[in-house]
Amino acid sequence: MDKIILKGIRFHGHHGVPEAERHVGGHYEIDATLGYSTLANPGKTDALADTVDYSEVVTRIIEIGTQQSFQLIEALAEQIATVILEQFAIDEIHLIVKKLHPPIDQPIDYFAVEIFRNA
Repeated sequence: MDKIILKGIRFHGHHGVPEAERHVGGHYEIDATLGYSTLANPGKTDALADTVDYSEVVTRIIEIGTQQSFQLIEALAEQIATVILEQFAIDEIHLIVKKLHPPIDQPIDYFAVEIFRNA
């Protein structure tokens, strides 16, 4: 399986269990790996029409993360995976969704979920 890797997609979103957390929002970072049976054709043709425009994928991920609200980052990850698989010609998606600097008393860089989905 060939892959296109998008690392460090960042946005400010309104997700979390407490209403106050959703109201204030927080910072999120997503790594997305898009799987294809082969990238040989776009590699040979050098034509954007033969692959996925990753800027469009990034735009769609940011739209979902900033325009929708979820209690759980698991739900955010599932929505992103579902939409990207439906809207782009890929075979699979691997996502790591990080909630940066979560509002808890312990020092921690992030909470994250990691999911794999197939078309």
